[in-house]
Amino acid sequence: MARDAIVAEDLTYRYGELIAVDHISFNVAESEIMGFLGPNGAGKTTTFKMLTGQLKPKGGQARLLGMDVTKNVEKVQGEIGVCFETTNLYEQMSALENLNLFARLFGMRSFDGNALLERVGLPGRGKDRVETYSKGMKQRLMVARSILNSPRVLFLDEPTNGLDPTSSEKIRNIILEERERGATVFLTTHDMLEADKLSDRVAFMNQGKIVALDTPHQLKQQHGKRALKAKVAGDDGGLEDREITLDTPETPEAVRKLFSQEKVVTIHSEEATLEDIFISLTGRGLV
Repeated sequence: MARDAIVAEDLTYRYGELIAVDHISFNVAESEIMGFLGPNGAGKTTTFKMLTGQLKPKGGQARLLGMDVTKNVEKVQGEIGVCFETTNLYEQMSALENLNLFARLFGMRSFDGNALLERVGLPGRGKDRVETYSKGMKQRLMVARSILNSPRVLFLDEPTNGLDPTSSEKIRNIILEERERGATVFLTTHDMLEADKLSDRVAFMNQGKIVALDTPHQLKQQHGKRALKAKVAGDDGGLEDREITLDTPETPEAVRKLFSQEKVVTIHSEEATLEDIFISLTGRGLV
């Protein structure tokens, strides 16, 4: 049975009178990808910063790899990799110089920066100054920096923000490869489709609280609605939409009538998305 790599107990943080994170508790198992989802201002990044030792909780406790983060900041940070949403690279240095600097900070004696750059889709750009990079290239370099020490726990804050679809897919594959290697991944995002593709479990964060936490499949089963969507030919030759809710006692008869009484042109099944479920639970969207 997998042990917990991350444990949050009654975790709380305030900015003055504003409660940004409101007594939340959860755990993330070793080699699990946890998607931490919610709109801007929900408390995701504040939670991220407490788990990585950048902020000291106002209440509760965060433990990583069995260590109290507040009491063991340096030890914890030696075992993790972090990719921030905001770019924090040394822009006057080259990409390789950025990576080599952090490799030295981790005490790594042998390190192939060029291979890592190729892995994130930046081959041949290692000697270029970071200031010449596009936003997407900088984001890929930050992902490379976050995995250079083969971290046991990988924290990613909106890792595909600003990337084109091809680069985003490359980063998603890297995340899955890191999980396969044995890393635990804590992924904050407002991109529900990305979270659905990657996460073993997802937590919905809203106004400082976790409002749901489960596998994407279970959340869809518990809170979503499956439906059959069809287009049928109308009397005027145009197309009309039909929808049949699945998993009800009336479903078989409704499907029979659809095919016996109407001319079906196209048909497909559809399930609720994570965003649909988030809106259903919170009454608000992600933007």
